[in-house]
Amino acid sequence: MSNPALSNNPALNGKTLSADELRRIYDQPAAQTQRPGIDTPVEQAGFGGEQPPVVAPSDRPMTYENTISKTVMLFVIVLAFGAVGWFMPILALPGAIIGLVLGLVNSFKKEPSVPLIVSYAVAQGLFLGGISGIFEARWSGIVSQAVIGTLAVFGVTLLLFRSGKVRTSPRMTKMVLIAMVGYLVFSVVNMILMWTGVNSDPWGLRGVQLFGMPLGVIIGALAIFLAAYSLVMDFELIQNGVRNRVPEKWAWSAAFGLMVTLIWLYVEILRLLAILRGSD
Repeated sequence: MSNPALSNNPALNGKTLSADELRRIYDQPAAQTQRPGIDTPVEQAGFGGEQPPVVAPSDRPMTYENTISKTVMLFVIVLAFGAVGWFMPILALPGAIIGLVLGLVNSFKKEPSVPLIVSYAVAQGLFLGGISGIFEARWSGIVSQAVIGTLAVFGVTLLLFRSGKVRTSPRMTKMVLIAMVGYLVFSVVNMILMWTGVNSDPWGLRGVQLFGMPLGVIIGALAIFLAAYSLVMDFELIQNGVRNRVPEKWAWSAAFGLMVTLIWLYVEILRLLAILRGSD
């Protein structure tokens, strides 16, 4: 999945939970853990024979409300330090490096760490503020366009998900994951070519003309689609967490996952707009 911090937790990824997994996730002894329809008859559970959600013994479960509040809190931090990065663009590079490291650490931690997640938001704020200020100085109005584009993609994806018209599928998810790996390889190769001077174009391979348009436009559109699909995966993982009533601490992982995807989406839209405006 797009965010190992969420998908590695069986209570969030929709897999059937064993008694051992329940005890590990909820930190409860076996006698206190009960799953309607599994540990009790299906008829008593009232689910009509369907696999019911897991009922956690936690008094403070993850909910949509506390997930949203934590997500908003993190983005307020991103905006606050984004303002610092805007006026001090020199901090963009260290912010990007630190953010990358913290992003990997948070993604593969078995338990969410609030200090590390908040630190990631701080680093990404410096990075986003720095590059946004640089792009805005070159192309006036581009930041507001990128923000509107990001909110539009997020809003449309959320509405389609809530309506039930958009869901993930195992086959599509595998294809998307393969495409993400290919995109990552392309980005790394392109960065190396630019840093070594092999390709002197400001956008590297993205500036190559293909069918009368920069390759970066095609790659950027694909990346935006991948980010949008990642949002759907994030929504499903959050939905599973709420249904399984996992402890509230996992709302931090959910907020982190959404932040990672939205930051990626914003950067891709910002770069796509810059390539389009640069080719005018």
